[in-house]
Amino acid sequence: MMLRSCYRPLERCLGRLGGGSSGDGLLWHTELKPHASGDYSIAVVQANSNLEDQGQVYASPSVTYVGVYDGHGGPEASRFVNKNLFPYIRKFAREQGGLSSETIKKAFDATEEEFLHFVRTSFPAQPQIASVGSCCLVGVILSDLLYVANLGDSRAVLGRRAIEGGNKPVAAERLSTDHNVAVEEVRKEVEALHPDDSHIVVYTRGVWRIKGIIQVSRSIGDMYLKKPELNRDPLFQQFASPIPLKRPVMTAEPSIIKRKLKREDLFLIFASDGLWEQLSDEAAVEIVFKSPRAGIAKRLVRAALHEAAKKREMRYDDITKIEKGIRRHFHDDITVIVVYLDHYKLPLSTLNHGVMSCTSAPADIFSLTADEAEGDLLHAMSKA
Repeated sequence: MMLRSCYRPLERCLGRLGGGSSGDGLLWHTELKPHASGDYSIAVVQANSNLEDQGQVYASPSVTYVGVYDGHGGPEASRFVNKNLFPYIRKFAREQGGLSSETIKKAFDATEEEFLHFVRTSFPAQPQIASVGSCCLVGVILSDLLYVANLGDSRAVLGRRAIEGGNKPVAAERLSTDHNVAVEEVRKEVEALHPDDSHIVVYTRGVWRIKGIIQVSRSIGDMYLKKPELNRDPLFQQFASPIPLKRPVMTAEPSIIKRKLKREDLFLIFASDGLWEQLSDEAAVEIVFKSPRAGIAKRLVRAALHEAAKKREMRYDDITKIEKGIRRHFHDDITVIVVYLDHYKLPLSTLNHGVMSCTSAPADIFSLTADEAEGDLLHAMSKA
């Protein structure tokens, strides 16, 4: 049964490769799709040999789910979250009589436990699976309520109309917490949890890292830093140097905020850290505010690539010609989802009426399996 609603030509429903006149074969995007109270747009550009970012939106007549999953060490964790997290949120919300911060946390916990089971099952044949993880950023819009939950350093930023008399017509408000030890507050938090380990956070290769290895302090996966027995396993030690661990040094405990949407709230930007490495919150919000809606996520990705090129004293077109894998030396995988909030503009009769869409970025830019992933998600959500 075809549940997806495509109100644009087929290319907009399935997404498109390329970036317009200065085409980029590693860029995929959708221009606009509907959700219950507005439109949304998605874009992703691949830099790694395997795309480690995943992004998805599920829009039903009553609720909109947004997810950005930034993998590291491989694509397996982000792809796993892409398949499992939304159905868990829906399942627990139904079981507990509605959405809440607790149901979202329970879904994160269940996804982590299920991934741990996957790791233990795969470990004998593929011990490196223990070192794969993913940051995880989720937004849920339910009528005029917004929930944002995150692990790691992907980021959600709200664009809202500024107070009269301000210098700019739009203001940026960060809604998520960056769980990255580059942030002094996060570094102190990790150090306080490990008072007996003077080397829990180490400055190496130009940045702060937990145990000299990883910058983010929370994730799905990274089981070798959460389960000391995996780290000590001789199979894993054939793949990586042993790290002395007394207890877990990372967690899967999400930061969750609940916010009532207001009349001045205009749009939301959900993006992996690949975008925020190149653009400030304020710059990204200003681009969205000043630009046409169609293809807005692609516009943000291209703005980030322009900045990455500028840092290397290159032209934008030069970066678009670099192949995946080598491209990672110039910028990260970047996933951007922009969600417009039109609940105060639309007539009440049109809100929550007949909107059903599902969009997943391809598992790999060259695989173009977005439609298959969307079908899998719709099926899983219908069963949850």
